[in-house]
Amino acid sequence: MTFELTVLGWTLVLALVQVLLPAAWRNRETGLAYNAGPRDEDGPPVGRVTARLRRAQNNLFETLPLFAAAVLIAHVAGREGALTAWGVSLYLGSRIVYVPLYACGVPYLRSLAWVVSVGGLLLVLAALVS
Repeated sequence: MTFELTVLGWTLVLALVQVLLPAAWRNRETGLAYNAGPRDEDGPPVGRVTARLRRAQNNLFETLPLFAAAVLIAHVAGREGALTAWGVSLYLGSRIVYVPLYACGVPYLRSLAWVVSVGGLLLVLAALVS
């Protein structure tokens, strides 16, 4: 398996972690009985960290389909190389950094991590047209 596909696989692991994190934090807020039940009532208000983790998850899911498609197209087209290796590395690395920055409410650095992830995606896309 190529480096790019391996990083894509690890990005999917990150996506799964980002599904589980807000669920775990919400469980701490509501308790096991509420989560195991039908949740007919709204439950207690969502806490700050849970809300931030949900927004971080949504943010990842906005670009993940584009990233996955770009990596797969680069692979099928035989366009993998330095640009794609840098691109996937920047994307995954900055997405990992993004989660705790968002959960802790760190401004500017969180936005910088997002910009770097988009830059990584753009590098993969650039490899398709170069």
